Amino acid sequence: MKISVKGLAENLLFAANIFIVFLLGFEGSITVPYWLQPLGRMHPMVLHFPIVILILAMFLEFFRFNETNARETLYQKFTSYLLLAGALFSALTVVMGLFLSLEEGYSGKILQWHKWTGVSIVFIASIIYWCRNSTCYKLYAARAGAILTVLCIVVAGHYGATLTHGDNFVLESVTAPEKIPVVPIAEAKVFDHVVMSIFTQKCLSCHNMDKAKGGLMMDDVQSLLKGGKTGKLFVPGRPEISLLLERIHLPLDEKKHMPPKDKAQLTNEEIALLNLWIKNNADLERKVVDLPLDDSLRLLATTYLTPAESASEEYEFAAADESAIKKLNNNYRIVSPLAKESPALAVNIYNGSSFKSKMLDELTSVRKQIVSLNLSRIPVSNDDLKIIARFENLRRLNLNFTGVSDAGLKQLLVLKHLEVLSLSGTKVSSAFVKQVGKMSSLKQVSLWNTRISEIEIQQLQKTAHGVALIAGFKDDGKHPIKLNQPRVSTEAAVFRNSISLQIKHPINGVQIRYTTDGSEPDSLKSLIYNKEILLKENTTLKARAYKAGWYGSDVITSNFYRSIYQPDSILFLLPADEQYRGAGAKTLTDKQLGEYDVNSGKWIGFRQNNMEAMLFFKQPVMMQSVTLNMLRQIPNYIFPPTGVEIWGGSNKNNLRLLSIIKPKAGKEGDEDSSIKVEAKFKPQQISCIKIVAKNLKKLPVWHPGKGEPAWVFVDEIFLN
Repeated sequence: MKISVKGLAENLLFAANIFIVFLLGFEGSITVPYWLQPLGRMHPMVLHFPIVILILAMFLEFFRFNETNARETLYQKFTSYLLLAGALFSALTVVMGLFLSLEEGYSGKILQWHKWTGVSIVFIASIIYWCRNSTCYKLYAARAGAILTVLCIVVAGHYGATLTHGDNFVLESVTAPEKIPVVPIAEAKVFDHVVMSIFTQKCLSCHNMDKAKGGLMMDDVQSLLKGGKTGKLFVPGRPEISLLLERIHLPLDEKKHMPPKDKAQLTNEEIALLNLWIKNNADLERKVVDLPLDDSLRLLATTYLTPAESASEEYEFAAADESAIKKLNNNYRIVSPLAKESPALAVNIYNGSSFKSKMLDELTSVRKQIVSLNLSRIPVSNDDLKIIARFENLRRLNLNFTGVSDAGLKQLLVLKHLEVLSLSGTKVSSAFVKQVGKMSSLKQVSLWNTRISEIEIQQLQKTAHGVALIAGFKDDGKHPIKLNQPRVSTEAAVFRNSISLQIKHPINGVQIRYTTDGSEPDSLKSLIYNKEILLKENTTLKARAYKAGWYGSDVITSNFYRSIYQPDSILFLLPADEQYRGAGAKTLTDKQLGEYDVNSGKWIGFRQNNMEAMLFFKQPVMMQSVTLNMLRQIPNYIFPPTGVEIWGGSNKNNLRLLSIIKPKAGKEGDEDSSIKVEAKFKPQQISCIKIVAKNLKKLPVWHPGKGEPAWVFVDEIFLN
């Protein structure tokens, strides 16, 4: 029997409605498998399509019973097909959204409103489609259904935008922002009015009751002290080991960097405030004025709490021509009004690799209107400061980590309105700070990570005439900040002949020490990284960053594997656990290393059985080593194997034992890690390899699962 396209779509729509009811009824006991998670995460990508179709269909449905339209067959059929398509694609979008909602980090009232209004769209549209040709379906029913559907679309869209972008995202640009009452400095508390203000602006969109990413909520004291799934957010008195600052200092493109790179980032001053607050034991009750007069936290908090005058300030100059501003905006420079209806302009130049002086020179047409200029990490030279000195109304200038020095900076003394100057990471000296400290308009200078010592900054502060000198991360030198880890430039971990590695660190002047023999790098004897590292064999690379005045970073460990041979086929002699079978046998030779997420589809797990696999070659190969990449996660019952046996020969019936490896046993407190299990043997011609990795049959008495079998996880086998 032939089924028409329309009939198939109707059946799919009915099935989708039943499936949605099933998901809603059993969502508390459903776990979305890893291979379905990408489908759920496509929800924000496809939802716009059914929205457009449904709104158009409802517009046509609203006028369906008009005298002219009621007689028009094409109008009726087109509306019917459009409504069917809209309802079907809406159902698919809702299924994706329900899958996504089952992942961690989504909860609360906003999610419930978004979910149920989205589901209502599907149910209402489906009911309208199935009932629209019945005799009881009249004008008022059509119009009420159309209005109700569009209303649900608007409400669902609003709550979806709130989940993704934060509260009031849709109306933020046209509604007046809520005025935050200005707290007198004498009454202001460091935590309530400074720290929580930073969290509210930069963190709460992802860490609140309705969207607790990583299990972390930051909207009240109790939640902040509790922390998230990765542990406590901060350790009072110990900023160098606090997770909050560790995540903030990660490179911007690092997955765990916070806030995410597509969100508003913390300023240097905000980072310094959090650092100083934690160092001062993260006090929750102390007032700003209770701190010593020359305390860095008090100076910075006072500046932070001072109402910004630039947005409401009345300027003597007229606004620049809009067409001129538009021409200045491009892929390396943003020029925008400082505030709505303000003539003042803020300029941000980025992409340092393509910077040229003409990018500043082109701004001279609007030089009178520029009050804020951000050149952080741009290779600005002293000569470029001649151009900046002509921006006569400049209030804020960020030159952090640029190439400027005293000789060029002296040219900025002519800027009569300059209030905030950021010079962190530059070659500025105390001599220039003495001069700039006499500028009547200047209120704040950032100087962390410069050549000026902390003692010099304290001395300069006494004669700075009210200018706050921010030492930031250097503090008093007694508790230096821990460096964040260096990064290996390549994502590839498997190579055939050789691989060239580069190690990078975001802070200038850092020395990187490394080892390739698995030992821990130190600051004295380990090799110093220069330009590159060339590897030609299986290697465990360990690297650590050092710099005077800082704690050395944590060690970064990366395994690199040489893999010459690829088996023609693989056979598992014992089945893997049903939940952790990856992509089958090819998971072992796809050259894609799993990270620490066993649900990524890159790991194969065994618990009831040992891991036993046979690898076959059509033509014999000269082999001398077999290496397994395995996983250790002690809290999750994943232990190193108790032993690994390598058998080889000309065929499966003619195998001999080539090597036995006994990896180091897992201990209480071992960190999560990938483990390299390497077996070497005398070079020989081999057509068949058998690998046996034996799992620990009984967990030790100190483990919460004592007496139960441990897991063995493997994701790659390398043959050389």
